[in-house]
Amino acid sequence: MGFADVLDQVGGFGRFQFIHVALLSIPGLLMASQNLLNNFTAGMPGHRCSVPNRTSLALSHNVSLSELSDAQILQAFIPTADGSRLSKCRRYTEAQWHLVGTNVSNVTEADTETCPDGWTYEKTEFLKTIVTEVRSDHFSDTSLSFAPLPSCPVPPCRFGRRALLIWSHFQLATLGTCTALSPSYLAYCILRFLTGMSVSGVILNAFSLQMEWIPTKSRTVVGSIASFFFTVGQVVLAGVAYSLRDWRQLQVAVCAPFYIFFICSWWFSESARWLVLNRRSAEALKHIHRVARINKRPEMVEKITLEVLESHMHKEVQSSTTVFTAYDLMRTPVMRKISVCLIFVWFSTSFAYYGLAMDLQKFGVNIYLVQLIFGAVDFPAKLGALMALTFVGRRVTQSACLFLSAIVIFANIFVPAELQTVRTALAVLGKGFTSASFTCVYLYTGELYPTVIRQTGMGFSSTMARVGSMAAPAVLILEDVLPALPSIIYGGSAVLAGILAIFLPETLNVPLPDTIEDVEEKW
Repeated sequence: MGFADVLDQVGGFGRFQFIHVALLSIPGLLMASQNLLNNFTAGMPGHRCSVPNRTSLALSHNVSLSELSDAQILQAFIPTADGSRLSKCRRYTEAQWHLVGTNVSNVTEADTETCPDGWTYEKTEFLKTIVTEVRSDHFSDTSLSFAPLPSCPVPPCRFGRRALLIWSHFQLATLGTCTALSPSYLAYCILRFLTGMSVSGVILNAFSLQMEWIPTKSRTVVGSIASFFFTVGQVVLAGVAYSLRDWRQLQVAVCAPFYIFFICSWWFSESARWLVLNRRSAEALKHIHRVARINKRPEMVEKITLEVLESHMHKEVQSSTTVFTAYDLMRTPVMRKISVCLIFVWFSTSFAYYGLAMDLQKFGVNIYLVQLIFGAVDFPAKLGALMALTFVGRRVTQSACLFLSAIVIFANIFVPAELQTVRTALAVLGKGFTSASFTCVYLYTGELYPTVIRQTGMGFSSTMARVGSMAAPAVLILEDVLPALPSIIYGGSAVLAGILAIFLPETLNVPLPDTIEDVEEKW
């Protein structure tokens, strides 16, 4: 007997669970926008050094400018790189008018300088990004693109799931829209960091609320379906970003809807499991009665009393007097083994995922098209993960996804740079496997950690994912040392995590553990 039996008595997966899961999953449509937004708000447009305008040239040069086109003026001021493309960050110190109309592509002996008058940006892909507004000599392309990645706190279990979810929705809506008003790059970084904290709060608390109101047999399907909302969100992001090419407008568009989600989140019921384990059984009973009425099982309101509820969870209530902290994730042998393995699995999954997904411009294809393809590949990947999770189990699926992503990443090392289509196709395939790994690890982690410390465990594990997401773009700098080095590191990390995932316990069709003692006894 346990809380799973109480859920079955009040309708199992009924009307309440359907509405509950739907409302908790819909914000996932914009979660992808929060995590991948920098591809567009911090995109690097095509650019070159600015050159004097025609009026300034007419006053300072004895040249008939009326007969020269803009392309010819650029030929006189901007050297070329690789024989054809205009240099992005260099300009001749003196105009080379003798080059106009000639086939000479560059003048090696002519002195050049960094852009003294700033840059001129193309507006084919982006109208405005933070790069075009704040770029200067002391900002590198990498810092502009990746410095404001979100961070993830470890939320304490004592506040519950519902209260933190409501606050996280409000924080994301407020700070996200305020980010669009950032007067400086520093303000943008600070607001993005704080917004990232709220993103983590939404994801982790929504997931915990979903899992703790769902019967055991429905967890796999519900967990996978919820992840599909994130996938659809990646496709939505491509469309919204294509329509709004000004980063401030895009920022508002993906954050303002969270005011609506904030209002809707007051409808949610707090986890009855968590309430009972925190000595608030009377409040838990009210929520259970509410669920019974919504599921059209009103007779259970009379049958399930406080004594019945506490008798179902007597063992859990007896062991819930201890205050649990992050230290308890490592205190006992089985919990320690689970936590260490999950640290590597979360880190490596995120490390490889964002290494592929956060630098879409490197593929040399329209960034909006690449985002659309990268989002669409998640549908078959997650369907495959759903089938494997249901029939094969969590452990094998998790390990296989990591090994397959490593194989694809390693394979891309041997594809010549000229075969851009093949390299992009392999990257898309690798991203699909890492997305499947994410689907599995969210569900798996929620099933491995007990109720008394599930929120802290999810927060601690996903913190490792955020560390991976911040480390991933930094590794790309190593391309200057050896082009294959980033792929070697991404793939090697996935192999290590795949090996460690084998040592995790299997949780297929196993009831959720409520206490640390449950975990130690089962595994």
